[in-house]
Amino acid sequence: MNGTSEGPAPAADLGPAVTESDDGLAPRTGRTGRTGRTGPPAYRSVFTHAPLAMAVVDAEGLVVSANDTLGTLLGTDPAALAGSVAADLVDLASDAGTWHAYREVLRGHRSRLRCTRRLKRADGHSLWAQVTVEPLAGTGDSGDSGDSGDGDAPGLLLSVADVSARRELQARLRHLQMHDPVTRLPNRALFFERLTAALEAESYEHGGTGRIGVCYLDLDGFKAVNDTHGHRVGDRLLAAVAERLTRCAEEAAHARSGAPLVARLGGDEFALLVEDSTGTDQLAELAAAVLAALQPPFELADRRLSVTASVGVVERHTAGTTPTALMQAADTTLYWAKADGRARWTLFDPERNANRMTRQALAATLRPAIERGEFALEYQPLVGMEDGRVRGVEALIRWNHPQFGVLAPNRFIALAEEDGSIVPLGRWILRTACHQARRWQLAHPDEPPIFVSVNVAVRQVWDSDLVADVAHTLEETGLAPELLQLELTESAVMGSAGRPLQVLKALSDMGVHIAIDDFGTGYSNLAYLSRLPVSVLKLDGAFVRGFQYDAVPDAAASGAGGANPADEVIVEAMVQLAHRLGLTVTAECVETSAQATRLRRIGCDTGQGWLYSRPVAPDRISALLGHAEPGGPAGVQAGVGNP
Repeated sequence: MNGTSEGPAPAADLGPAVTESDDGLAPRTGRTGRTGRTGPPAYRSVFTHAPLAMAVVDAEGLVVSANDTLGTLLGTDPAALAGSVAADLVDLASDAGTWHAYREVLRGHRSRLRCTRRLKRADGHSLWAQVTVEPLAGTGDSGDSGDSGDGDAPGLLLSVADVSARRELQARLRHLQMHDPVTRLPNRALFFERLTAALEAESYEHGGTGRIGVCYLDLDGFKAVNDTHGHRVGDRLLAAVAERLTRCAEEAAHARSGAPLVARLGGDEFALLVEDSTGTDQLAELAAAVLAALQPPFELADRRLSVTASVGVVERHTAGTTPTALMQAADTTLYWAKADGRARWTLFDPERNANRMTRQALAATLRPAIERGEFALEYQPLVGMEDGRVRGVEALIRWNHPQFGVLAPNRFIALAEEDGSIVPLGRWILRTACHQARRWQLAHPDEPPIFVSVNVAVRQVWDSDLVADVAHTLEETGLAPELLQLELTESAVMGSAGRPLQVLKALSDMGVHIAIDDFGTGYSNLAYLSRLPVSVLKLDGAFVRGFQYDAVPDAAASGAGGANPADEVIVEAMVQLAHRLGLTVTAECVETSAQATRLRRIGCDTGQGWLYSRPVAPDRISALLGHAEPGGPAGVQAGVGNP
């Protein structure tokens, strides 16, 4: 191979310093045979005993003379090298590039060639050598030193330096650079080097399956091991895990050609790279084998530790794949395995990944969307079960996204809570809803004013001054506090202490109603309920849907359709409990008249659902106000309809 690494300098300056000799070391003054004439013995001695291995090569590429050091280096008599083809001695013809460069130097079209070659000695041992070929100074010069016959004089000096020790040191340094000191496995740098090479077109165009796979794993709860037992024990555990992963790879190699590369990518993250994979089944089997191998406890000195792992599995065609894209997919899949419960492997799912990419796109544009005014509110009526009148409305946010269309809150509220944009978004919802409720009140002075219910996230309680925000909004809009209801989920309210509880009490003291949303699906800490400043329970729709058995008798008899007669008993008990505590009850997801009838008989105060109206724009709520029919929901349904 070609090379330009530095080594011992060749003895090019010996050419002009010597005279004619039988060894052909110097330019000649006339045409002579290949063996030349004898020169001063002193110069011959310098060449012969020089510590650098050298040979003089004639214009035809044949060795004219070699010194003792070259003979020793190659394990042969230097005299026996005379007449040998120089290129064969130092393996210059093994690749086309080096051979072409050598011929250029030989013809005088290039000043020097330097390369590194693996040479074989006469005794069979090999060595790494740095080979330098360059013209002898003065060779072929028709100046004062000779006539044109000098062109037949020896033209090249070949020098060879043994760099085996340096190569060995470089190899050792590279090994240290490319391997993890704790586990002795290949590290991230070597892993990506191998991965990049495997994805190059040349590596799969000539043979192989043209596929590649990665098992990317992370130890579950490893931080607790470090925190509890110290980093020394943690390092031992990592080394033990590495041994088991290596055995898994070796066992996989027995069944198929080639063992997967096992690498530690950092921390408690490992990866197994499978080149020329045969499909997802192969990677799934490997991931399952890895999890099984990690199940037995680890015996570390006087400690017995157990550890599990989550594994992300990716397998695909190499064509069109980049290292970055492959590892991003593996990292995403590993995250899914963690989110799905840990101690498992998960296969990359393009559809799930597309949803993730959409989530990321939404998260990146949430805050700017607030500033651009891309959000709007729709309102769903809360209807009195006894008289069918609209008692209030729940404000439900919609995102008019320029790319994805109208998005319901379940597509982006969780993202807003994660990145904190729920705070400014919540302020906008509160202000907009209160303004709208006040406008309805002013537009219908002869009707009892309706309240507006606004959902509040827990992060709004912690990250903002919710009490001040509410007080400012009520003052700004002129809406009475009793016409504002704030909804929090059961899991957020139950068990509240410290700041959240103080906030709820302050809002309640202000006159604002506090409602527990989706009641019956969370902690259901009934004993704690009496101590909270709550005025409304909103029963989760799952209970109401169980009332459908009455409308479909056959389904009730067969147990089909998700009907559950026990739901009515549970709802009745919760309504009675709420009333004993002085709370009102709203039933969600009321979809049929039969459900409404049963809820009214049980004593439920208000209902909400598609039976009455879907979420609608503010102007359609105005059409409801003043509509009330003693029969119940029919009047509301007639007033708004089902869009």
